[in-house]
Amino acid sequence: MDKWDSFTNFITLLLVFLHAVIIILVSFRVITKRRSASISLAWLSVIYTLPFAGVIIYLIFGELYLGKKRVQRAEAMLGPFTQLINQSAVPYLVPTDADKRSLVTPLRELIYGRFQMPAVTGNELTLLTSPHCILDQIIADVNAASQVVYLEFYIWAVGGKADHVAIALIDAAKRGVDCRVMLDSVGSSSFFKSRWPKLFKQAGIHLTEVLPVGPMRIFFHRQDLRMHRKLIAIDSHVGYTGSMNLVDPQVFKQNAGVGEWVDIMIRMQGPIIPITGSLLEWDWEMETGESLVNTREAKCKESPVFDECSHVQLIPSGPYVDDDNIHQVLVSAIYSAQKSLILTTPYFVPDEALQAALKTASARGVKVQIILPAKNDSRMVDYACKGFFDELLACGVEIYQYQNGLLHTKSILVDNELCLVGTVNLDKRSFWLNFEVTLLIDKSPFIEELYQLQLSYIAHSHKVCLTQWRQRGRVQRFLESLFYLFNPLL
Repeated sequence: MDKWDSFTNFITLLLVFLHAVIIILVSFRVITKRRSASISLAWLSVIYTLPFAGVIIYLIFGELYLGKKRVQRAEAMLGPFTQLINQSAVPYLVPTDADKRSLVTPLRELIYGRFQMPAVTGNELTLLTSPHCILDQIIADVNAASQVVYLEFYIWAVGGKADHVAIALIDAAKRGVDCRVMLDSVGSSSFFKSRWPKLFKQAGIHLTEVLPVGPMRIFFHRQDLRMHRKLIAIDSHVGYTGSMNLVDPQVFKQNAGVGEWVDIMIRMQGPIIPITGSLLEWDWEMETGESLVNTREAKCKESPVFDECSHVQLIPSGPYVDDDNIHQVLVSAIYSAQKSLILTTPYFVPDEALQAALKTASARGVKVQIILPAKNDSRMVDYACKGFFDELLACGVEIYQYQNGLLHTKSILVDNELCLVGTVNLDKRSFWLNFEVTLLIDKSPFIEELYQLQLSYIAHSHKVCLTQWRQRGRVQRFLESLFYLFNPLL
């Protein structure tokens, strides 16, 4: 018995020693990464409060590691792709503004400096707000395709009218159209388990599972990096992006208790389409190693140019490198506002810089309005989001809680002159971990349409009053404070 006690004591001391050594080494790693203090402190809290588990969680989710092959491909592809995009855009480039005080000019220059993405004119944009109209229009455009159909989505949920899109794709592939579909491994996990992948393969549709997850893949790339883009390119004529996944809201997540998801998509035509197609080709090559550049160039004709002349600049973002490019664009857009800002997002967990930009804008006399869903499908994010209300309301920011479903639209409208719209949420996951896509739009009738849509959101929202907000219960306050503390990790 004494020998057994001595052995167990030795094992206990050994484990304690090993745990201490591991914690010291991992803590040193966290500190030397030189991230923001809030993120580093949050990770240190997890590491120290959860023995062994905290270290494992950090090793899996704590560092931005895309994977060696993807990083090498990204480095090799960057130069040729940006050169190809800029060459094709030359005839349609937006003229450089002689007036450097123009609201959009600094943003355009920042985007080009960071992403090498040109702004092009001659585009026609259609704002689609009805889910069934969106799906019907996508189906009609796929049915009209003659050369290529490329789709990329975070979620493809089987059921309802989303299945009709799958049928249209199968029909297109059978008549010789090159159909390629990229879906996120986690977001579309139920789709990959359904009958559709087998039917796609039989029809000749190329289907790729993006950023696959699994126990053995932990060592190859970070497991919570997600492909969050919603993007379509059909021939050289039509493209789509926006906030809506490939789902039918009437059947999607009906048991979540948040109502139907409320989304938008933008139907694009014009010189922006070859740029959209190039981004999809980039993602395909990044994931599969197969280049599609020569294939699409041989198949697709030149895009039409429209008299509407909407100026559009495509902004891709993602964890190619540990940087904050899209975050800089969003913060710069907020600082550029002189009269008004209207922001819509389902997930609002801003960092210090974004929060400061909103408070500063309000202090400068800018009318700042934030529209959020009254109910959220993530309880942790919902509590963390509400942890920012008091401070923002006290600074004069108006907060509206949309009542007619889960408002999923992601947009920033600046002075009714320009907008940023796409897939990016106002949270750290979208800024640094997800592959996203955003459009900068100006000189377009689309701006007024988006403004009217946001006004309709406000009309169906409850305005949060600071006095009433401060009367909420202690349990609610505690949960907000708790998840606010860990908001850098959400």
